[in-house]
Amino acid sequence: MTTQDQINSLKAALKETGRPSSDFDLNPSVTLPEGRKLRNAAVLIPIATYSGQTEVILTKRASSLKHHPGQIAFPGGKQDNTDSNLVETALRESWEEIGLPVESAEILGALPSHETVTGFNVTPILAHIRKPFRIIPERGEVDEVFAAPLPHLMNSENYVVQYRFWRGEKRKYYTVPYGPYYIWGATARILRALADRVEK
Repeated sequence: MTTQDQINSLKAALKETGRPSSDFDLNPSVTLPEGRKLRNAAVLIPIATYSGQTEVILTKRASSLKHHPGQIAFPGGKQDNTDSNLVETALRESWEEIGLPVESAEILGALPSHETVTGFNVTPILAHIRKPFRIIPERGEVDEVFAAPLPHLMNSENYVVQYRFWRGEKRKYYTVPYGPYYIWGATARILRALADRVEK
């Protein structure tokens, strides 16, 4: 499959219907409070094809951060009052975190939102990155920027459900290891939701 075939496959997958995901959907026993208020956020799923391969650009969060230190994540963050929409949020955060120029990202579409355990309603935005750019990790927030092959992340057989104890209860979550990188939690769940659409 050529890189353009893979991009076309992603575009088709984004047209598939699907429900929002969450950090809790592998744990049906968890009862979420009604009327809870979630903060809007967005992440960018940058699909890069400039190396001859189709890859997803990911970050390793700084170990000094208060939330999710050291975890693998997409560039992104909470919506600011100055952002006109969530696409703008994802692009602004990607510029701040990894130096991705706004004009380098061709927006392909969005996945349904994902609710996180930290109280965010995250909208994943897919973007095609055709040309290389100078990667500049945001000091204090991003320890590393790397790329993982899209075919690896779009193969549901590479996903494993594991668990940890959280607030005294067993909590299951998806993982999709790649080389030395342990991709899990919300990032893995969002990628698995995309993979499910691609494989339909």
